[in-house]
Amino acid sequence: MVFNYQTNYDRGYVVEYLDSNTSKRCEEFILLPAENLWHEGVRGFLYLLALLYLFLGVAVASDIFMNSIEVMTSKKRTITRVDPENPDHVVTIEVLVWNETVANLTLMALGSSAPEILLAVIEQVLVLGEDQGDSLGTFTIIGSAAFNLFVITSICIVSVPSPDVKSIKEFGVFLTTTFYSIFAYVWMLLVVQVISPGEIELWEAWVTIAFMPLFVLHSYAQDSGWWCHKCCKGASVSDEAGDKPAIRVFTHHARKGSITGHAVPGQELHMLEAAHRNKTHQLSDQTDTESIDSKHGVSKHGDTKVFARARFRHAVVSAMTGHKPAKRHGSAGKTRMSDIVSAVQGIQDVSKKGLMPSYDQLYGKFTFSSQVYEVLESKGQLEIDILFHRKIPQSKSSGGLQIMNGQTVMMNETAVDQKFKDVSVEYETREGSAKAGSKFKYTSGTLKFAENEYKKTVTIPIIQDNQYTGNADFFILLKNPSSGAGIGDPSVGRVNIVDDDAPGEFQFQDSHVFAKDGKITVKIIREKGYDGKVTLEYSTHDVTAVGGESLKENDYVAVDHSHIEFKHQEKFKTIDVKVNKEAKGSKSFIVTIKNPSVGAKVGKTATCVCHINKESLDDRIADVVADMEEEEDITWGAQFYNAFSIGGEKDEEGNNITPKWHEFLLHFLTFFWKVVGACIPPTKYMGAWPAFVLSLLYIGVLTLFIQQLAGLLGCVIGLETSVTGITLIALGTSLPDTFASRTAAKQDEHADAAIGNITGSNSVNVFLGLGLPWVLATMYGIAIDKPYKVKTGNLTVSVIIFCVLAVICIATLILRRKLVGGELGGKNATVKWITSFLLFTLWITYIVLSSLRAYDIITW
Repeated sequence: MVFNYQTNYDRGYVVEYLDSNTSKRCEEFILLPAENLWHEGVRGFLYLLALLYLFLGVAVASDIFMNSIEVMTSKKRTITRVDPENPDHVVTIEVLVWNETVANLTLMALGSSAPEILLAVIEQVLVLGEDQGDSLGTFTIIGSAAFNLFVITSICIVSVPSPDVKSIKEFGVFLTTTFYSIFAYVWMLLVVQVISPGEIELWEAWVTIAFMPLFVLHSYAQDSGWWCHKCCKGASVSDEAGDKPAIRVFTHHARKGSITGHAVPGQELHMLEAAHRNKTHQLSDQTDTESIDSKHGVSKHGDTKVFARARFRHAVVSAMTGHKPAKRHGSAGKTRMSDIVSAVQGIQDVSKKGLMPSYDQLYGKFTFSSQVYEVLESKGQLEIDILFHRKIPQSKSSGGLQIMNGQTVMMNETAVDQKFKDVSVEYETREGSAKAGSKFKYTSGTLKFAENEYKKTVTIPIIQDNQYTGNADFFILLKNPSSGAGIGDPSVGRVNIVDDDAPGEFQFQDSHVFAKDGKITVKIIREKGYDGKVTLEYSTHDVTAVGGESLKENDYVAVDHSHIEFKHQEKFKTIDVKVNKEAKGSKSFIVTIKNPSVGAKVGKTATCVCHINKESLDDRIADVVADMEEEEDITWGAQFYNAFSIGGEKDEEGNNITPKWHEFLLHFLTFFWKVVGACIPPTKYMGAWPAFVLSLLYIGVLTLFIQQLAGLLGCVIGLETSVTGITLIALGTSLPDTFASRTAAKQDEHADAAIGNITGSNSVNVFLGLGLPWVLATMYGIAIDKPYKVKTGNLTVSVIIFCVLAVICIATLILRRKLVGGELGGKNATVKWITSFLLFTLWITYIVLSSLRAYDIITW
């Protein structure tokens, strides 16, 4: 059967006669007159080339868009703080206006997801009020999510050279974004298939968008530790003698601070000094939690809150989680470690249920004054009260003080408990993560209570080792009471030793050094603490000089992953690097330090530029200053100059390097897009907002043509819209992110920049990429009194397949973190490649199953 189609123009018309069995008429507004009569193979080839060309344009426009976002989010503001230790000292610091997590999940995610989001919005605007089949924008969002999660992660895993392993630093935020990335697609499935099958209602559209600020707020809260360092109350103690308190006692009532299972501290119950002091200290509620002062003068607020909060949290986590230390095999007369654990767990269960023992229940029993203690390692000892709870005859209840079950009771020193007169109890310390002889001295003994005694003090020596090893804990327990007395709760005390040794901060004294007498000497200085032995790793890296094993054919003797050791109280060290005195021209290299011992830090000057000759420094400084001035003062004219220019690199002698053939090719292919991009105002104007808006418009126009060409390509070669979206368009919009993630995996210290933002971007794609089109369509449908219908068959199956495979992928990454030590890389290259292949196979599985469903080869 032959169909004829007539298209009218201002100066005539075109009639197309098409055989329905051999030809298919495509309809898009970018079609040329009678274009449907061209050969399908030619049209398909041209459409594919045009799409690839447009993808280059999107990459250029997205780069401009991301630059504007980077300028906007890098703005800083100056704040002034008063040092609490020295009120006369005012500190002025610069902080980012944008929180890093909020910036990543809003503007940065929008920058990487702009093509997919705009494609979905533009496609919806073009078909407002019409019944819509499979949406190219929707399937592009799902396809991009699959490509990002499976393929990009697969590439990043093998990009890290063995035996290096890299892990996600902000794992709590990663798990939060991961949850939302899965939930977003589950929500999509519920909307289109369960709640209102085949129809999007107005409230569903608005709820989808509302998940976006909820998602950002949740991630921000996770990144901020749920602000527990602000909401938790600390305690301060007034001490007439001027001595700092060394013991802190906490309640068990902590709450979950993150979905990773880390506990955050509850409110402190009370703080005691050494038990032999007969003083009662009152608590004072404070707005911010105070850290314990160390001998090195650690600040209580502001810049040290991360360390203080980590130390504070560690004590409460130890109390709440029932940490099980290794068993210590002793004589039959000693209590087993399992008994300690059971006792601690019993106390926790009672505390959680609010069933703390009453006064009568504790009568005639020995207990500790608290369940948890904290002591600074530098304090040298810890004094703990052991209480025996007695009944006091009412007629003699006057005079001194007695502490019973947390209550203060008046007692005459001559008052006698007639039932329990002379009693005794044994005590003993047991190892936890702190080892006897290393962190504390093993202590045991028997305490005898006379008929009018209710409290005894035990002193446990704490060993100061002058070496930072982190916090550790041990136990002290009561056993074998005499004369009919019993053991009450708490019968086990947990002691947390806070390691307040300060190993210091390490950095180069000078950022630039020169060669002298055939060698370069760089000096590493140690500041902010000199405790213990610390090792650092240092390496050299070529800049314009070439390093090697000898000076015969090289400019200097290279050093790779060598170590330097600082002894206790040692304040500086030097490194000597042999250089070739005969080297000519601009010759320089750098030395870096990293990976200090536990507790130590690397300062700001972690890199030192080494100049073999004087002209090296002059040339390099001139180049850097010129580049900085060009970057800071770039104008419209400079943008056009850069768009027209090619190359620009120079060799060691300062001569221009001739660009290679592929550089000419890329310059030719992107020349038009770079010129158009140069028309956008530079980012220095008006806080980069004009560049932000116009580059977004630039991406939107290109996305409109991509949508049209994708429809034509699918029409000509018979490719279903859903398949086009999850393959060709998804790949085209995700390729820039692929290369960026691969570079980040190779160069960044952690895996956050490489794969940590993938899940966040996938969530934003759904909440904005589907939420915005759904709101437009549903509101327009209300205006014309027509419900917004969507096709659910292919969409439902595609989402289900993706969710199942995504769970497998995330589980694999978490398992790698547990077994391999990180999400990327690995000491065993075979394991690394197997994991990468598994994730790539997940992507192939998704594409194949979704495509088979699109062509009705499989029906679910």
